[in-house]
Amino acid sequence: MTSDHDIDPAVPPGGPGCADCDSVGGWWFHLRRCARCGHIGCCDSSPGRHATAHFKATGHPVVRSYEPGEDWFWNYATNELYESGPDLAPPASHPEDQPAPGPAGRVPADWARTLRG
Repeated sequence: MTSDHDIDPAVPPGGPGCADCDSVGGWWFHLRRCARCGHIGCCDSSPGRHATAHFKATGHPVVRSYEPGEDWFWNYATNELYESGPDLAPPASHPEDQPAPGPAGRVPADWARTLRG
């Protein structure tokens, strides 16, 4: 999948949602977890695309889905999808009662029109 220094299975996720969206009052479609440092960022369909921005800023190439029931990994450096990978420190996803898109109360009514492709 990648070199050992790109994934640290002992590092817990940084929180329940996209830290960058939270800092500006934004919203996300789906969440991604950096497999190296635990940063939670939003996917490329989200307005902020913060998971990709985190990769570009830090060089941490591997993310795991942070959605309930999903355990796939993506490597930004190689543009490769991996159906599974090492277990990471819990929790494996955002809280199941947290909606997607989310967070509750910040998602615009026309959110589907604003998704990025």
